[in-house]
Amino acid sequence: MADFTQVVSTRRIIVTVGSGGVGKTTTAAAIAVHAARSGRRALVMTIDPAKRLANSLGLATLDNAPQEVPREALALGGDLATVKGTLHAMMLDQKAAFDEVVAQHAANPEQIKRILANPIYQQISSSLAGSQEYAAMAKLYAVDKQARFDLIVVDTPPTANALDFLEAPEKITDAVDSPAIAWFMRTGGKGLGLGASFVLKRLAKFTGSGFLDDVSKFFTEFQSVLAAFKERARNVHALMRDPKVGFVLVTSPEPMAMDEALMFHDKLQAAQMPTVAFVINRVYPTPGTAPARERAVAALAARPELAGMTAYDLTHAAGELELARVDAAARAEVDAVSIARLAERTGGRGLYLKVPFFRTDVHDVEALAQISARLFAG
Repeated sequence: MADFTQVVSTRRIIVTVGSGGVGKTTTAAAIAVHAARSGRRALVMTIDPAKRLANSLGLATLDNAPQEVPREALALGGDLATVKGTLHAMMLDQKAAFDEVVAQHAANPEQIKRILANPIYQQISSSLAGSQEYAAMAKLYAVDKQARFDLIVVDTPPTANALDFLEAPEKITDAVDSPAIAWFMRTGGKGLGLGASFVLKRLAKFTGSGFLDDVSKFFTEFQSVLAAFKERARNVHALMRDPKVGFVLVTSPEPMAMDEALMFHDKLQAAQMPTVAFVINRVYPTPGTAPARERAVAALAARPELAGMTAYDLTHAAGELELARVDAAARAEVDAVSIARLAERTGGRGLYLKVPFFRTDVHDVEALAQISARLFAG
């Protein structure tokens, strides 16, 4: 079985998916950091507006254009020789991604201006169901076609939205292929029944007299780029099933997170999208065997910072440590059972990468390097 290093090195796109709060963004960044240090031109892109990714990479903000992470920030111990590649990061600007498709396929600059300024387009490009996910997929497709990067790591929204992420191309295609839209473009809205006319007139009363005008102009102008949106959706649909793409399912041992991971795995399987690895974050390791109480007390007494403690206090502290060890052992056992259930339900033939529970938050590149070491340990 290939290890994670081999898996990542043979893929061009890695998509991390999972429920909220399981370390998905951190995992995406750790994969990209490893790739950059290994000599690849890596890009990590997120559609999560939180600043966790930017902050962990030492960047103030992220926007719709890739920003390079300074090599000094990636270097181990300040040694630039440890960084053989490059790392860029970006955050999707949903409307900008839509605007790029319009700009590429509208008939002329004047039409581009009219479409972008149309209030109906502005509403659709920012709030249509699935529009954020479609924009993310469209941007991913565009970046992939540029061939600027050897590896693109995509950090998706939490699971419920990530399902939309996978289904967005089909949803947008269905929307633009709607018979109602096709009819409206042919007729300009003329010939409406009395009920529909009444509704639109009432809407115009509350939204302004130009509302129907905006709708009519939007569908007339937008007709020339609809084919481009549909074609992009088909291309993205094919891209997600390409052998160069791999999905990394991120979870934690918590039962609810595991249930969501299993649901998502089933969804990927049904869509013929390859899951290349499972990353289980915040796993409690099995503690070592506890020393006898007398040796534990002696070990505590030998610590300079505990000098002056009474024998009673030392014995009490040793007892507390033993209780903590028992609790940690119980948590480790529960985690092991949860991970075994994941392996059983998913065939047990994949990569199940366990990252231990860290006492501090991952907030910089050095901490990301610790995560990378666990993921790519072989």
